[in-house]
Amino acid sequence: MTSGADDVRWLSADERAAWQALTALAIKLPAALDAQLQDDEGLSFFEYMIMAMLSEQEDRTLQMSELAAATSASLSRLSHAAKRLESQGFLRRERLPGPGRRTRAELTDAGHDKIVAAAPGHVRRVRELVIDGASRAQLRALREVAEDVMPRIDPTRACD
Repeated sequence: MTSGADDVRWLSADERAAWQALTALAIKLPAALDAQLQDDEGLSFFEYMIMAMLSEQEDRTLQMSELAAATSASLSRLSHAAKRLESQGFLRRERLPGPGRRTRAELTDAGHDKIVAAAPGHVRRVRELVIDGASRAQLRALREVAEDVMPRIDPTRACD
């Protein structure tokens, strides 16, 4: 059995540098956002994203499958986080009638208050770490790269 190394298009020095910069960003940015939210609000970045996605809905609800897609998470990971948020009174889950196992998540009033309180610090940190350090052209390029790459990672969900 061969490893297939003969037909690999190895990365050039520029490609390798871009890849290494991206992987460092992909690892370090969520941790930095997580640290700020934990310190200031006692929330993980993922919990914040769940609550933010729900807060953007007119009725503050989404089916768990839709919420998983909106947060780029598995249903299992979402379910564990939703259980934690539920125990804190920030989220309520309800089984929907009908065929299949459909569950709806709803942001409670306490959850809405929590996300409203958490948002300013989070946005300040996002600006500090990413937005204010990039030009409009760089932000546009970053968005374009993400929109091109995401469908290859998850064909069922393109960036919105």
